[in-house]
Amino acid sequence: MKMKRTLSLAMAGALCLTLLSGCGGDSGSAGSSTPAQSGPSSSSEGPTASTPIKIGGIGPLTGAVAVYGVATYQGAQIAVEEINALGGIQFDMNFQDDEGDAEKATNAYNNLKDWGMQLLYGTTTTTPCVAVSTESFHDRYFQLTPSASSTDVTSGKDNVFQMCFTDPNQGITAANYVSENALGSKIAVIYNNGDAYSTGIATAFIAQAQELGLEIVSTTTYPDDNNTDYTVQLNDAKNKGADLVFIPIYYTPASLILNQAKGMDYAPIFFGCDGLDGILDLEGFDTALAEGLMLMTPFNAWDTDATTSTFVSSYMAKYNVMPNQFAADGYDCIYAIYEACKQAGVTADMSSSETCEKLIATFTSSSFTLDGLTGSGMAWGANGEISKAPVVVVVENGQYVTQ
Repeated sequence: MKMKRTLSLAMAGALCLTLLSGCGGDSGSAGSSTPAQSGPSSSSEGPTASTPIKIGGIGPLTGAVAVYGVATYQGAQIAVEEINALGGIQFDMNFQDDEGDAEKATNAYNNLKDWGMQLLYGTTTTTPCVAVSTESFHDRYFQLTPSASSTDVTSGKDNVFQMCFTDPNQGITAANYVSENALGSKIAVIYNNGDAYSTGIATAFIAQAQELGLEIVSTTTYPDDNNTDYTVQLNDAKNKGADLVFIPIYYTPASLILNQAKGMDYAPIFFGCDGLDGILDLEGFDTALAEGLMLMTPFNAWDTDATTSTFVSSYMAKYNVMPNQFAADGYDCIYAIYEACKQAGVTADMSSSETCEKLIATFTSSSFTLDGLTGSGMAWGANGEISKAPVVVVVENGQYVTQ
């Protein structure tokens, strides 16, 4: 299933860029892409060939889910710097912190409107993205999210597109993979019933598993990711003989589940989705606990193709950490915007509404595809959903191995 991926011209020069400081900057300037509160430009001069297209960005840089927002910001920042180094179209990205909160995301969106953004990159997580996409649809701003995967993000909104798989798509694909590869004879499902992402995937997985004749012997939930004890859920799965546990959750609770399963001498196959990506970098986590863990992710940082290797080298040189899928999604988002702007003829002097209509027409055109870090020949439908092949990896010796 390994895919050869090629990006546009900028990858050749990626390692030649000047390495800037990381995500902690307090101020930003055009093209620097540092997260900052920026006011409208005071210049009275009209746009020139080097005037940047203003991209607003929103995601959690602080708070409980900051790991996702920081990754999507950093991946996008590398892409912006590469593109600006090419000459031609220039980008200025102003990325605002929403702490994973819908109200704060809406406030950030309004700040970006005041700043003069032409289009929106984000938001990172689902609940804030649903709130902001309602506003962007009304105001006619083009919006591309790296990782907000609920169908509620795009439903009824022709201006909103996703780089990530939708929740139902992940659930259905996971069930198909488990069935096709005969990974488990008895299956348990543990999910967060207070989270739209987790619930959406679990619901689709259970329905598809039943359609395929898979035996689900245990379905248990927990109310939020602050939960620390999963022994009830694990005991139910173990006592009912589950040899595969499907966990469509984020990696923080997953790390506790793996640890507690080992403590009770329970070793089924654990299978999850893209929310598990990053577990190997979780501070204080014993990566040996993840040995054999399987997950669906569109990006494998240990892949050896040239595009991935160059991105990983650039990312690690700049941030001193291995990029995860969310960083790759962010990188691909900016390149998708770049290629669409080139094809549509978007310029810095266009209004947000004109930019929006041009990019909608381009993204939904049959002639527009993207070869990126997270897929080859990626394309979008009128419903904003992306079409690309999923990748399943297994953790072996602290690394992902593509299946």
